[in-house]
Amino acid sequence: MKITEAIIHKHGINPEEYKKIINLIGKEPNLLELGIFSAMWSEHCSYKSSKKYLKTLPTKNKKVIQGPGENAGVVDIDDNDALVFKIESHNHPSFIEPYQGAATGVGGILRDVFTMGARPIATLNSIHFGSHKHSKTKNLLNGVVSGIGGYGNCIGIPTVGGEVKFDSSYNENILVNAMAVGLVKKNKIFYSKAKGIDQPVIYVGSKTGRDGIHGASMASAEFDENTEDKKPTVQVGDPFTEKLLLEACLELMKDDSIISIQDMGAAGLTSSSVEMASKGNLGIEINLDKIPCREEKMTPYEMMLSESQERMLLILNSEKIENGKKIFNKWGLDFSIIGKTTNTKNLVLNFNGKNVANLPLSSLSNEAPVYDRKWKKTPNSKKVNIPKDF
Repeated sequence: MKITEAIIHKHGINPEEYKKIINLIGKEPNLLELGIFSAMWSEHCSYKSSKKYLKTLPTKNKKVIQGPGENAGVVDIDDNDALVFKIESHNHPSFIEPYQGAATGVGGILRDVFTMGARPIATLNSIHFGSHKHSKTKNLLNGVVSGIGGYGNCIGIPTVGGEVKFDSSYNENILVNAMAVGLVKKNKIFYSKAKGIDQPVIYVGSKTGRDGIHGASMASAEFDENTEDKKPTVQVGDPFTEKLLLEACLELMKDDSIISIQDMGAAGLTSSSVEMASKGNLGIEINLDKIPCREEKMTPYEMMLSESQERMLLILNSEKIENGKKIFNKWGLDFSIIGKTTNTKNLVLNFNGKNVANLPLSSLSNEAPVYDRKWKKTPNSKKVNIPKDF
């Protein structure tokens, strides 16, 4: 397929970024490679507009075990215990499909917490809606609150606190911020950095479907009159499967089986494989024929960009593979060796015996653009009293 300007624009890549991609990889990308760049260079994955400001925040002191750069933060609370926490927004998905948008936001941060080896113990939230008079507000409020509570209740994690605010500035773009907290022993914290060459890369959890494709790119775009058309990009959560995944991962974490572990969150298999390998300064090769799919005839593009929930990527000690497989089979979850780590520092994808993508990992992570956007201050809004019968 010829990559046209329309296709590039649809992927959220501007002309200058496309030129940079060609310079970085030394060729024009194929459709799959363009989709991978679209996900990894999106606001949601690269923080290209907020990174400038995020770097100014304090992130280190004697109690901080892990700051930015991992699945979640870790703080020392003494007695060999640590708190693992993650805060994440799911604004765009929740505006498009309130229940699933909010529910999968909770599911994602819970996975981030138990990926670090912690058992989640609580969730919190901060949600902001438009004016209480706006036609969409009541439906959005009901859907978001139900989604947050529903997912947490089904997996058995209580919501212990939160806040709700209404302001007309959020009429067309609500804010849905969810937080999860977990408890872990300081000597049992797990990280996502890949280590070692020719180590098996393993896919665990639910099967991959066509839900959530381009979810990361959608979450980085501005809304327009076609907002309703973006519903298929919203992920669909299954908290009961996540409960199984939680227990399987924590059981596997009891020994030294796991070398590294990464949640398949935004951008799914793309972001998890890129982040895991690039942090370890390694390459990664994946055989897409080995991906457990729940739908027929899925393409490499769909497999790599699907954001189907309740999935993880692991690098295991090769001597522990059979034990790991037994654990995940016991919990009724997929366990598939889909690739290996390499010394190429590239992301290499194969399908049906052919190489379908080959990209330098640095081009997808370290070389993502960073912007200094223009901004203006919004005047403070007046307080209003909300009717009791709202």
